[in-house]
Amino acid sequence: MDRIRGWARIGVLALLWGSTFLWIEVALEALTPVQVTFARCLLGSVTLLAVCLLSGRRLPRGPSVWGRVFVAAFFCNALPFALFSFGQQSIDSGVAGVLNATTPLWSLLIGVVVGSEGAPRPSRVTGLLLGFAGVVLIFAPWHATESGGWGALAIVGAAAGYAVGFLFMSRHLAGRGIPTISLSAAQLVAATVLTAPTLAAGGPTPIDITPGQVIAVVVLGVVATGVTFHLTYRNIAAEGATNTATVGYLLPVVSVALGVVVLHEDFSLRIALGMVIVLAGVGLTRRLTPAPGPDRSTPAADDPTPGLPRREQDVRP
Repeated sequence: MDRIRGWARIGVLALLWGSTFLWIEVALEALTPVQVTFARCLLGSVTLLAVCLLSGRRLPRGPSVWGRVFVAAFFCNALPFALFSFGQQSIDSGVAGVLNATTPLWSLLIGVVVGSEGAPRPSRVTGLLLGFAGVVLIFAPWHATESGGWGALAIVGAAAGYAVGFLFMSRHLAGRGIPTISLSAAQLVAATVLTAPTLAAGGPTPIDITPGQVIAVVVLGVVATGVTFHLTYRNIAAEGATNTATVGYLLPVVSVALGVVVLHEDFSLRIALGMVIVLAGVGLTRRLTPAPGPDRSTPAADDPTPGLPRREQDVRP
């Protein structure tokens, strides 16, 4: 049952996260990268704060906790959100998709270096490399019309930032008795604070924004940032940083499938084969990873941690 829930979380997360690039592209037609970054952080934090209010949850307390929240917000939100917005101005979506999919590889590499992953099993590494190969096959970056330049470096930096952020969240925030809805809301609040000073360099606020662009910005902030980030936190708490990062391999599968079903886009044998390879790679990494035991990283739900009174979970000073 736990594995079924894990796959369900991964599936929903991939569906929501897979639409992010689309909403960013539309939002960039009306806003600058800085404005897009701030807007999604602000709308995402407001969404999760509303959920906290309605569910009776409180934000974590204490300077040490908030210090860790701000570190995580920088690496997992403010930095990659800004880099994606800047990178997508000068890079083909295919190349961006491949570079974004390096997150699981960065996560494994960083985890091995800092000792959180231990010695990786050859079969698990094979699964990660297989998933990346499938992503490359789907996007076929050799068909790209632009080399990318600084845009490509920005996407790579965003992917590495996600990996650092996921690992930090797994080791220092998730599974410590604080409800994940409280943590995810606090982290997006911190990201909003971090990105707000950059608005001065973002240029004037547009006055000719269309209703469609407004909808894109709202969906990007509420769904693709707020809801998606909360699900990411839950998955990090339940399965760790590297397992959560593998959802990046599923994003092209989701985007291609939606394009075929909704927009009637072309579907080739190469894309079909790439999707099969991605699913096989993700399945391999998850099948070979032991289910998390009853340790500090296990609590993923927003329900109070078993055995802890509510006031301990709210981290009251």
